[in-house]
Amino acid sequence: MSFYEINTNGLIYMRSTIIGAKHAFTTRFGGVSRGAFASLNLASEKGDDPEAVCENFRRVCALFGTDENGACTARQVHQNQVRAVTSADKHSCLAPAAIEADGLVTAEKGLPVFCFAADCTPMLLWDTENRAVGAIHCSWRNSVMDMPGRAVAAMGALGAGPEKLCAALGPALGRCHFETDDDVPDAIEAWIGDAAGLFDRRPDGKTMVDLRAAIARRLVQLGVPAENIDVSGECTFCSHDKYWSHRYVKGPRGHQGAVIML
Repeated sequence: MSFYEINTNGLIYMRSTIIGAKHAFTTRFGGVSRGAFASLNLASEKGDDPEAVCENFRRVCALFGTDENGACTARQVHQNQVRAVTSADKHSCLAPAAIEADGLVTAEKGLPVFCFAADCTPMLLWDTENRAVGAIHCSWRNSVMDMPGRAVAAMGALGAGPEKLCAALGPALGRCHFETDDDVPDAIEAWIGDAAGLFDRRPDGKTMVDLRAAIARRLVQLGVPAENIDVSGECTFCSHDKYWSHRYVKGPRGHQGAVIML
């Protein structure tokens, strides 16, 4: 299992060897946005030129054989709602998102589903029997609301049992820069129980948290085979030149996307 980089006409994105469906974890490279949003920004609500955002979507969607209006996206609110979608839920690029959810799943072939992040963990799910896929935005807040559990249940409702799932956890804020107060590790411990090895507690009262490892541990608890879980080793803060990082920028910035299609 590993993540690897692809460059398609200047559009640079990552893929995981564990996911058999067509998918991409985008980077900052390959779009048309300018200034603070240069160049591949997929956030439409941060102040970027809407036409530039649409062109960025068009370039990403072209990888999946569709246009900027041919995919499903949602307005993410750091809650644990997961929506099953069909082609009737396709999002028009310049319109406000009609769906409010932090996870989208589908069993419809040819329909790309997106989630977005800029330090949070983007998670792509794929059923090895090719019956369903999902794109899930995992922040620490919705993770401890058991977003992974809600996502696995939503995939199950489409016929994809946990033992058949593969999960790729993309570039996100790493343990090296995920500095928190006690509320975050306390919430994670309450959520998954066994949190051994997930934290580095410092003498100043701060804790360094490995959220991706916590999500992976929860997936195993839910019945996803450990060998079916791929975790990116890239930290968005450390690689802020390649990925959008909310903690690093502390100002206007964009979103990268994670997208998957049956």
